Amino acid sequence: MQAAARAREATGFSFVTDVYDMKLAPYAVCDENSRGRRFAESPPRYRSEFQRDRDRIVHSAAFRRLEYKTQVFVNHEGDMYRTRLTHSLEVAQIGRAIARILHLNEDLTESIALAHDLGHTPFGHAGQEALNRCMADYGGFEHNLQSLRVVDELEEKYADFNGLNLNFETREGILKHCAVMDARDLGDVGERFINKQQPSLEAQLANVADEIAYNSHDVDDGLRAGLISVEQLCEVNLFREQYEHVINSYPGLPRRRVIHEVVRRIIDRQVSDLVDSSRARIMEAAPGAIDDIRSAPHALIGFGDGMKQLNLELKRFLRKALYRHYRVMRMSAKADRVITSLFEVFMNDARLLPPEYEGKMKTQSEANGVAGRARVVADYIAGMTDRYAIGEYERLFDPMKAT
Repeated sequence: MQAAARAREATGFSFVTDVYDMKLAPYAVCDENSRGRRFAESPPRYRSEFQRDRDRIVHSAAFRRLEYKTQVFVNHEGDMYRTRLTHSLEVAQIGRAIARILHLNEDLTESIALAHDLGHTPFGHAGQEALNRCMADYGGFEHNLQSLRVVDELEEKYADFNGLNLNFETREGILKHCAVMDARDLGDVGERFINKQQPSLEAQLANVADEIAYNSHDVDDGLRAGLISVEQLCEVNLFREQYEHVINSYPGLPRRRVIHEVVRRIIDRQVSDLVDSSRARIMEAAPGAIDDIRSAPHALIGFGDGMKQLNLELKRFLRKALYRHYRVMRMSAKADRVITSLFEVFMNDARLLPPEYEGKMKTQSEANGVAGRARVVADYIAGMTDRYAIGEYERLFDPMKAT
């Protein structure tokens, strides 16, 4: 019996946790089968362990900064586009809904969804690519690893430990993919990549919910921005099916409402397929406990073959028509210049960093040399919002800008 279960036995019945756990499938993650936290803590009285994780994530500084970090469009491009924060909330909503249907742990699914982008750089994938290139000689940069670093080390709120001290299963879900070479340095959460095991069903679910959310909502934002057109999207089967159904069912409906109806139906179609296909795989595998999930030869949460192809077609379209649109590429080029310039100037002169980074720079430099110094610079840049990064660039390189 886990430490959390023993503590609950000692303190008596916990209404919130016990009633909630009764609804879970035997192979779902719950307080009793959790591997727990890196640093022991007293169990929460009126929340489950994973509700505590969720709440710590929501109250973190890194989570608040997601409001001003790019999804596709740079933050100041417009107020109506998705940010990393709104995207994370949408992933959490989709994940929770499916978790309830499949009798999985909703709170764990939500925690993973809310935390999965905490390590993203400013300027989205363009920022990550630029920072990874800057860090090529110092261990590289990958936003999944950085998200884990944020919750394990970089958040500084609690007296007894660095980071948020989240449960193993939440940390495991944040780390969606990882090279074996990196996994060896990550301890418990790296073991599954070395041993070729599966993560929990909740982690698998959060991963697919992320894909559903960003594909569907990038369609919405791309149309809103005028970077892609309905005519182009009608070449994509998943979009065309829903579009034709909407315009035939609601002739004369205003364009904005047509798009909303289409996007929500695309999400519903994917969610329905994901539920049916995943339920069938779970029934076929007949897992009796979470260890059966981990030892399965492949993930059990996923689309059916038909939806996989429809989803892949949509992803390919977005990559070609939206993410490589010349206006997006221009934003990416600006992002690259900002990130690269900031990295170079801070590496060349650490005195330009804010004072709170001096101690970190000294400690990391003594322990890991130039690579340690570079990691501190990467942590600083990765934690910036879009507008803060632009502001730092102007303060450092514009002679007329106040420092």
